Amino acid sequence: MDTTSSGKRREFDYSRREFSRVQKLIHARVGIHLGDNKQEMVYSRLARRLRATGIRSVGVYLDQLDDPDHPEWQQFINALTTNLTAFFRESHHFDTLQTHLKTHFRNQNRIRIWCCAASTGEEPYSIAMTAIEALGSARQGIEVIATDVDTRALETASAAMYDLDRVAKLPKAFLKRFFLRGVGKNQGRVRLKNEVRNLVTFQHVNLLDRNWPLEEPVDFIFCRNVFIYFENQTQAALLKRFHSLLNEKGLFFAGHSESLISGGDLFKSLGKTVFSPVRSR
Repeated sequence: MDTTSSGKRREFDYSRREFSRVQKLIHARVGIHLGDNKQEMVYSRLARRLRATGIRSVGVYLDQLDDPDHPEWQQFINALTTNLTAFFRESHHFDTLQTHLKTHFRNQNRIRIWCCAASTGEEPYSIAMTAIEALGSARQGIEVIATDVDTRALETASAAMYDLDRVAKLPKAFLKRFFLRGVGKNQGRVRLKNEVRNLVTFQHVNLLDRNWPLEEPVDFIFCRNVFIYFENQTQAALLKRFHSLLNEKGLFFAGHSESLISGGDLFKSLGKTVFSPVRSR
């Protein structure tokens, strides 16, 4: 058996060589840059897959991925993606979205919003609730396209059911209006009402794919806390694609630590990591 830096024996052999293979594989496939400080985190996550598959060596497990079409690829990606999210996380973005919807989109028949890191669904559902608050529940033509590279997270998102502690910080009025409280086997959980769920469609998308399943322009793009996992070259390439897809009066929302320096000629900062597209005259 291998040992950790602290001398603890590992269940599976795992060395710097295997970690380097993981870094290269995940970077090539989905663009994620794993820093050298992630070596132990990677082991703990891959160990679960080895137990699930019955494979006894990290090296042998990784050998499968030499086949780009191997079914384990998606499980590998799911294991290494991080799904840190919450309802109305970075709440100022939703205040901005609501104001912009009321000011510029009240009379627009169709509104398309792309949440490109949907994770377990809290963010796209927050977007949908904000749109309803801004424009009214009877408003037709609001579409939230929620995508993620993690299929396991998307399954949770599609179910739209959450433990009570996930919604504990939401105002009681929001809970009453938008959620149903679970009973029986679902006691201690809540579920989004159809009024919200019907606005959101979930799709599996790898942002590095050559073609995205969004053929028409969108009015808002939420790409928050995604670029922190990408290198500058990948960020710049994605920003060009986002820019070409975003309508002129639309907005781009980034994470709180993402300044979009690489896209300085494409987007104008409106403050608090909210950006508008710059169009050449």
